[in-house]
Amino acid sequence: MASPEGVRIIDFKGIDKDAVLRSQIIKKVGEGCEKWGFFQVVNHGIPESVLNAMIDGVRGFHEQDDETKKVWYSRDSQTKVRFSSNFDLYKARMANWRDSLSCLMAPDPPRPEQLPAVCRDIVMEYSEHLVKLGLTLFQLLSEALGLHPNHLKDMGCAESILILGHYYPPCPEPQLTLGTSSHTDPDFFTILLQDKIGGLQVLQEDQWVDVPPIPGALVINMGDLLQLVSNNKFKSIFHRVLAKHVGPRISVACFFRGQWNSTRLYCPIKELLPEGNPPIYRETTINEYLTYYYSKGLDGNSSLPHFKL
Repeated sequence: MASPEGVRIIDFKGIDKDAVLRSQIIKKVGEGCEKWGFFQVVNHGIPESVLNAMIDGVRGFHEQDDETKKVWYSRDSQTKVRFSSNFDLYKARMANWRDSLSCLMAPDPPRPEQLPAVCRDIVMEYSEHLVKLGLTLFQLLSEALGLHPNHLKDMGCAESILILGHYYPPCPEPQLTLGTSSHTDPDFFTILLQDKIGGLQVLQEDQWVDVPPIPGALVINMGDLLQLVSNNKFKSIFHRVLAKHVGPRISVACFFRGQWNSTRLYCPIKELLPEGNPPIYRETTINEYLTYYYSKGLDGNSSLPHFKL
């Protein structure tokens, strides 16, 4: 059996200056979402200096002494800024080899003093860049689906932004665990910044494929909610992170999703349902979807079948 190809790299340079180039990028984004559910972007508008500073900020937080970090420790997922390890610790078959700093940056961002001083400024600066890139991606995804550029944004898909700063220490026995178990993401899409250590893999054609770090690049992956509203046109793909002898590995994941407490209902977009293509999924709220996702933990199974008609 032939090995699957690697995750596509898409260059965003000139995306707002050349209509022909923009249409080509939209086509590449659509193809990447339909086949892989993953792609990497370069020339995305966020300076490499900001990316490096964000990695350093996350490392700086996690490498503080335990007495300093425990002030931020919480297992309450509604806490805006918290330090934790393994949200599904009491449900999963094994603990993953990582700690996380969680910052809910939208719709109601924390006050500056609510963020750890060691990474406060860079978290706020990086968030501003993410908002701009996120809106660009929502436009491209909308157009790749044949919709108005603002369609997904107008559905409220961009209203909530959650940043997770992951820290994967060196593991003495990496064959016994994972950095992050196989899972899909419970959002519309995720923007991932990873350092040079590597370890991210995606499942393609029943094979685990490495997503190698590229300096200055960001990894974009589709989430369950985008697969749901696109009626399976765009794919939310299983991925995982290997534990390694070397480290620490640092990554920063930004999740774009609707508001947790909103009553807005999400279901397959009617413009994507021509005659003979019925909806695959029922209506759901962000609250219902996330509650189900977190209740089962990272068990290696998708949450989407639970919402099928």
